[in-house]
Amino acid sequence: MKLLIITAVKSYEKQAVQLFKQAGILAFSNTDINGFKAIDQEDLIDNWFSNSTENVKSILFFTFSEENKIDKLLIEMAQLNKQIESDNPLRAIVLNIEKYQ
Repeated sequence: MKLLIITAVKSYEKQAVQLFKQAGILAFSNTDINGFKAIDQEDLIDNWFSNSTENVKSILFFTFSEENKIDKLLIEMAQLNKQIESDNPLRAIVLNIEKYQ
């Protein structure tokens, strides 16, 4: 059993859901999040209240699943990321689950 976490900009929500379906992962959760990207590190140091961060509407998905399904999703996600024209590709991490009940 593994924990899969995916982040994506909100505009790629439908594509992310499709990845889960293609991999046979039919149970997953999501939540809206705000992503921030510092545009200029020096501005942040010089001005604590600087307006130099970009707020990106994003979405976070997570699921517990078998490794083979997650592997399939990651392959499909890599192909999707090659096709999209964005500075914000879908990102994923996979964590081992030591115990679960």
